[in-house]
Amino acid sequence: MRTRRIFFTRLAIDAQIGILDHERGATQPLHIDAEIDVAMIDIPRHDGIQEVLDYRHLRQAIIDECTRTHVNLLETLVDRLAARLVTQFADVQHVKLRVSKPQAFADCVAVGIEISASRGDLA
Repeated sequence: MRTRRIFFTRLAIDAQIGILDHERGATQPLHIDAEIDVAMIDIPRHDGIQEVLDYRHLRQAIIDECTRTHVNLLETLVDRLAARLVTQFADVQHVKLRVSKPQAFADCVAVGIEISASRGDLA
């Protein structure tokens, strides 16, 4: 099966996440890197958005899932995010997601979790 990869690099989202007291009830920035492989049935012939998966919808789903509710763990968030993308978008075959917290530690740029999963793993 041929696939087309849609990617987002360092999508910045303010989310409620964390187990520490200072993280509860407040937002903090997350950075999302996503690679989303989409099944290619045909090559677009008319150069129209209706012929492809509109990446604006993928972006909005990522934002919605990350801001929907407080989540304790990055692991939980990245698993939910992968499941949502596969469930909501029938053409999505594989996802690779990296979610990082850039303000978690002063001595490194970020800490995060990465997941790679295919439709059969999550559906």
